[in-house]
Amino acid sequence: MTSVKQLAALLIGLAVLPATTSIATAHETLPPPRELTPEQSERAAVNYQKYCALCHGENREGYANDHAPSLKSKSLMESGVPHAILRPMSYGRVGTAMGGYLDEVGGPLTLDETWDLTYWLYWQSGVERVKLSTEPVRGDIKRGEQVYKENCTTCHGVNGEGVSAPALGNQSALAHNTDEVIRHAIRNGRQDTPMVAWTGKLSDEDIDNVTAFLRSRADGWEIQKPVLKKIPTPDQYVINPEGEDPDFVLSDGKYVSSADLDAALKAKKRMVLLDTRVASVWQRVHIEGSIPIPYYSDFDALVKDLPKDVMIVAYCSCPRAAADHVIGKLQERGYSKTAVLWEGIFGWMNLGYPVMRGDIREEGE
Repeated sequence: MTSVKQLAALLIGLAVLPATTSIATAHETLPPPRELTPEQSERAAVNYQKYCALCHGENREGYANDHAPSLKSKSLMESGVPHAILRPMSYGRVGTAMGGYLDEVGGPLTLDETWDLTYWLYWQSGVERVKLSTEPVRGDIKRGEQVYKENCTTCHGVNGEGVSAPALGNQSALAHNTDEVIRHAIRNGRQDTPMVAWTGKLSDEDIDNVTAFLRSRADGWEIQKPVLKKIPTPDQYVINPEGEDPDFVLSDGKYVSSADLDAALKAKKRMVLLDTRVASVWQRVHIEGSIPIPYYSDFDALVKDLPKDVMIVAYCSCPRAAADHVIGKLQERGYSKTAVLWEGIFGWMNLGYPVMRGDIREEGE
């Protein structure tokens, strides 16, 4: 039983806590994950530059393209390794530019390579892992929605779709992250990014309310498994091989609009259409006739398969970063008949133009 003196000492201790300190934010630390061998570390570093740097930045600083978050932020790395990092890397974020990089869903990395890259990111960060609860965070969802609208929509969007910051309403992200991971991010922010720490700006109760509101957006999410399509072979690269060349008027000598590309496809114009995202998202949804040529491809090896006398149009979801990168690599190799889709595939879809959706089946089928 607690004595009066012990209780008094406890109250005095609480009284001198800084105003922004929350008792609930104190966490135990976890032992570090396994260390990588020099070979594993070197391979992970190479894979990061090849697959991740385009959007997350050469030095893991984030926001190089498509609001890709910082992968060196203390609050993320201390709370996110392994699963909050491994799962989106492996399976992507449906409805965002983040594709799945695990070979099981059409990506380029083996399971071992995704684990090694996850741990490499951790060891590069220099932080200690914290132990977070897996219990649900209780809060007032209606109040949380109000607080979210007042404080979060400018960056994260009215519907959590992401404006200048990651999409918080993404159902795969909500399914993969525990409530405490979400709350930890709100409380502590993301260091060296525009995401500030909300401890001291919002009450602990309202942080819980926002967490509960975001969690409520995951209702109805179902695990689905893609049925992988066969990757087109080089003899299938040219769309409408008997058609005429498109006569695009390119803005800045480089960009084609969705309207002009759609008109050319309907007119059966001859061209090659490159989907420059990771192949797993091509599997999920793509413009009909496109072939997956990810931005990290071996372009020297591609030269023998890609014709130089046919218009090549590339697209991505950034909306242009990966496509610009691919076209730049091809131009270095003598390709002059090239264009980039200005709006990217998300803009294409939002404008109502058609896409081919990969076959999806329910888990267990």
